[in-house]
Amino acid sequence: MKKNKNLLTLLIIIFLIFLSKQVNAEIAKVDTNFDGKMDQWKHTNDGKLTKIEYDTNFNQIIDQIEHFHGEKIMVRAEFDSNDDGRMDQIQHYSQSGKLERVEKDSNSNGIFDWVEFFNTNEKIVRIEVDKNGDGQIDIWQQFDENQKLILTKYDSDKNGKLDRWDYFANEKLVKVGFDTNEDLKPDQWQYFQGSNIVAKVENDTNFDGKTDYWEYFDSSGKLIKREADRNFDGKPDLVEDQ
Repeated sequence: MKKNKNLLTLLIIIFLIFLSKQVNAEIAKVDTNFDGKMDQWKHTNDGKLTKIEYDTNFNQIIDQIEHFHGEKIMVRAEFDSNDDGRMDQIQHYSQSGKLERVEKDSNSNGIFDWVEFFNTNEKIVRIEVDKNGDGQIDIWQQFDENQKLILTKYDSDKNGKLDRWDYFANEKLVKVGFDTNEDLKPDQWQYFQGSNIVAKVENDTNFDGKTDYWEYFDSSGKLIKREADRNFDGKPDLVEDQ
């Protein structure tokens, strides 16, 4: 009996704590466009702003939520970009209010499959994508200090291993590396000229980390020459003009 009384007392204390928090929590409702319908809800607790909900397109569906910490510092923002009632973009901020990370449900299927990472200057540095929604990243994009794409890495066959590397200069594709034997190292390189036309292909046919077979193409993409290093000494010993 004493044990039951102690449990009841504990439940009453928890309820009173919950009730006191509810009393201190307030919601201010605002009709920003004066159409007679509320479209903004400001949540406070003990006088401190904790959350703002928005109906930005005035259709009676909340499509933006901002979360705050401390002195009105936003730490997270959520967005429903397609008005389906589900948040599909979440932006995370540092304690100083700077954007750090953006998560996206790019297919609007309830799975967050796209993440953008930002540096302390709020410039994008990396994007990670789960293309097939299996919870594993299979595309990585890297950006330079000017937020220009410089490298994209792929797990093309979705086996958890990198097998393709795309390199860019001035946001134009200049080189692609392929791993054909799953040793996590490229053994074929394709070099591009204008309009993504292949200019040269290099192959490491014995997977020793050195190129031993070359193919050259003209500006139209036509093969014009082949070279091979048959004894793997680093020098072509067979040349075929096409």
